[in-house]
Amino acid sequence: MEKGNKNITKRLIKGFVIGASMLVPGASGGTMAIILEIYDDLIHAVSTLRRNLKKNCAFLGTFTLAALLGILLFSRPMLAAVTMWHKPMLFLFMGAILASIPPLYRKVKVSRIKPVNVLVACIGAFIGIMTMYLPEGVLQLSAQFDLYYFIMLLLAGFIIAVALVLPGISASYILLMLGMYDITLMAIKDFNLYYLVPLTAGVLGGTFLTAGILERAMKRHPQFTYMLIIGFMLGSLVQIFPGIPAGTETLYCILTFFTGFVLILWLGRRRRY
Repeated sequence: MEKGNKNITKRLIKGFVIGASMLVPGASGGTMAIILEIYDDLIHAVSTLRRNLKKNCAFLGTFTLAALLGILLFSRPMLAAVTMWHKPMLFLFMGAILASIPPLYRKVKVSRIKPVNVLVACIGAFIGIMTMYLPEGVLQLSAQFDLYYFIMLLLAGFIIAVALVLPGISASYILLMLGMYDITLMAIKDFNLYYLVPLTAGVLGGTFLTAGILERAMKRHPQFTYMLIIGFMLGSLVQIFPGIPAGTETLYCILTFFTGFVLILWLGRRRRY
């Protein structure tokens, strides 16, 4: 019982941190889940939901509750920190992402990487980088409710789900691209169910479909899949990179970069032992 409570506490903390980080420009919920080593468990729970409904619902329910609390309670302080200490905070994220790549690479479980999978990693990085250059306001959705917007919100939710599941692709960039960032935050604030229900339905449907495909790919083609994910994460570094710091800010950026890097390495060592 004590071990179970400890696991639930860890899951709540991880969910809270992932939720809080998701609205930070450039931050990927999938990447944060990998950093905190809960990504595989989440993908498995979603893709096998019906096989063990009670256990998976309990796992996903506690995680989702914590993530929502993180979004509601901690996203403002997180965004304020990124605004006040923009470059140092983003260098912190960069250090954490880099330190999380070696453990992910070990999941490939082969002694030699095939050239085609190196190419796959490069393609993943390219896709991650190119999301920065997609035009904003593709759908130009509003909070007005009619059949057209209902269908478009379902579609938008599906697209957002792909960004949530795949590491290295920032959901906040996707929201901006779709012209939905501000209106979605406003809908959450006002609890606009006409807007949130179809959007959530699309996100849930897209998540279940994407997670199932991804888990099967991890089992059948682990090197290909993990190298693609590593590529996405490398691409996210370009998304996050805020430019070269100057003056005293350079020291702060170096310190935060190594803080993020060393902290994730330290957490990784503790988990192995």
